[in-house]
Amino acid sequence: MSFTPAALLAFLADHGIAAVTHHHPPLHTVAESQALRGDLPGAHTKNLFLRDSKKTYFLVTLEENTPVDLKALRSKIGARGGLSFGSTEALYEKLGVLPGSVTLLATINDPDHQVIVAVEARLLAADLVNCHPLTNEKTTALTPDALLRFLELTGHAPLRISLDADAPPVD
Repeated sequence: MSFTPAALLAFLADHGIAAVTHHHPPLHTVAESQALRGDLPGAHTKNLFLRDSKKTYFLVTLEENTPVDLKALRSKIGARGGLSFGSTEALYEKLGVLPGSVTLLATINDPDHQVIVAVEARLLAADLVNCHPLTNEKTTALTPDALLRFLELTGHAPLRISLDADAPPVD
């Protein structure tokens, strides 16, 4: 059973994890987010749901403007073989969300720890990290410490990665 956005927010509150949630029109891309969010403070994320050739799944969360080279990313996250984007079906099966709503908070829907989580180090250095709470119609802001506490509660110890700023972007 997948958590709903309301159940996720209740989970955060029940565990004393401070979070502020903002409502907005559905956002499907980083560009849409940038155009509609106004002055929402904190770092904003880009989430990649990936799989390697051994069918290991990864959720890689980066600061929204970080360029990504999938070949260089492979070694940083321990992927074996090439990386490709996971299918919509696998995304829903593993994390209970659809494209446009991919988020670190979806790890709550991965109780069997089938997805390896990687977080860009500079996100963890921000004052706030903005994530979708399982829907692209809301944005939830958490401190990095609160986000790490949430990941700990879900049993996901994130890989902390750093990417070179001059890597070619993923389209």
